[in-house]
Amino acid sequence: MSPDTPDPARPVRSGEADRTAPPAHATGPASPAADAGPAGTTGPAGPAQDPGPHAGDASLAPTAGDAPGSGPAAGDGPLAAHPAPGPVHPLVDGADRRRAWRGAVGTGAALAALGVPLGLLWAAVAPDTPVVKAAAGAVYAEPQPEQPIAADGWFSLLGLGFGVLAALAVWFLLRRRRGPVGLGTAVLGAFAAAVVAWQVGRRVGLGTFDRLLATAPEGQAFTKPADLRAGGIDWLLGVVPVPHGNLLLPAFGAAVTYTLLAGWSRWPSLRPEPVPDAPGLSWASVATPAPPAAPEPPAPGAGEPPRG
Repeated sequence: MSPDTPDPARPVRSGEADRTAPPAHATGPASPAADAGPAGTTGPAGPAQDPGPHAGDASLAPTAGDAPGSGPAAGDGPLAAHPAPGPVHPLVDGADRRRAWRGAVGTGAALAALGVPLGLLWAAVAPDTPVVKAAAGAVYAEPQPEQPIAADGWFSLLGLGFGVLAALAVWFLLRRRRGPVGLGTAVLGAFAAAVVAWQVGRRVGLGTFDRLLATAPEGQAFTKPADLRAGGIDWLLGVVPVPHGNLLLPAFGAAVTYTLLAGWSRWPSLRPEPVPDAPGLSWASVATPAPPAAPEPPAPGAGEPPRG
């Protein structure tokens, strides 16, 4: 017999069975028996399929629920326990919106409360007007006194400066509410502070003036505390208050300053935003290239060019 034909009578030694037996998953052409379909069917069967390493394992056999197109039922599995999160918008949250509005109202109330020291400062720097007790009441001691004009001037300067500082404070404190809300907070807060300063400043020493006006004899000289002559509040039909004059200067200064800050802002939303780095650009300093080296002199034995 040829060496390629095994002898059925010759015993098989260890190692030869693995060498002579054909592999379980041969890649060669399928035999006719493999092409034949199952018993009771006619026609050639499809190509043989590789059963895989777990062929015959009943524990891994597909069930009715694992059929193609059938997924886990609604509410089953880890995907139902952890739904995919949607987009988060901080300003859409109701709690953040209420917190921002509370901050705006609190800032406006704080500006109005600052009108108390503003009024005390105005009463300290504005001069009192000298008056004389007469039969009809108190009259100016001078025909054309300058003290009332100075009181109006001091109130205008202090109020305008207060409005500018109020706009700056609102711009930097209410960063998330920059825009119409911040502008309204600055303007209304500055106007409320002006009204408070006016009422506080004019009442400093007013009690002493009223007492002297009621008890002093005619011809006695005393002073009248500072008051506004170029501004105040008029009542339309006795119901609607209409402010006018230099009482509106703090609100005017706040409106102008806040508008200028918004116009000079480099962010379209008026809120600080991160600036992405431009591709290919870097702030790192570029090293200065070294100058080219000087050419080396020729070797002593090198030939010289022909001279003509």
